[in-house]
Amino acid sequence: MAVTKIKPIRGTVNKALAYILDPQKTDDAFYVSSYGCAASDAAAKEFEWTRNLAVQQGMQMPKVLARHLIQSFDIGEVTPEEAHEVGKQLADEWLKGKYEYVIATHIDKGHCHNHIIFNAVNYVDFHAYRSNKRTYRELRQLSDEICKEHGLSVIPPSQNKGMDYKEYTEAKRGTSWKQKLKQTIDRLVITAKDYDDFLRLMQEAGYEIKTGKYISFRAEGQERFTRSKTIGE
Repeated sequence: MAVTKIKPIRGTVNKALAYILDPQKTDDAFYVSSYGCAASDAAAKEFEWTRNLAVQQGMQMPKVLARHLIQSFDIGEVTPEEAHEVGKQLADEWLKGKYEYVIATHIDKGHCHNHIIFNAVNYVDFHAYRSNKRTYRELRQLSDEICKEHGLSVIPPSQNKGMDYKEYTEAKRGTSWKQKLKQTIDRLVITAKDYDDFLRLMQEAGYEIKTGKYISFRAEGQERFTRSKTIGE
């Protein structure tokens, strides 16, 4: 099982690269590879050269300097070697040899996870990478296909839409905010006499309630409210 997410890098690419290349996280850089650039923080300068070439070709300088793709695997399901191989295959097939990238597989936590940082501009036609809901969905689908090729499990998309690795694993253990809220609602809706009684029982269970277009709940210690309509996602 692999969970993928992608986020923009608008600040310093050097710092992002330094984080993913940490020797303590990558077995002294054993699980580090690259494409089209150095497998080190020197890649930041090479990314910059490509972006400058894009400007010389009449392209606008992108506000996003690079993209950070994270691919996380379930505990004990994959070895560091296979995780790295799966990550490289994902980067190669997704970026199609057009973007410079650095991949580092972190093995310091309970689960292997890949960090892939790639340039926001490709060096073939100097177009910027487009990140939106459609491309993210296609990226997840490709990651799932590659996982299946390697005999790894995948997350049912209808059940785990929008979850990151932490939330998914917590949900499996029944410890996430959403999972706890769902269990509480399922339990109290059976015993409540009516809607007002249900709200009273939810408050007694420790939930703060916010009403509006949608009803939302927040447990003690929870930072944000959770809309009731999202707990099944």
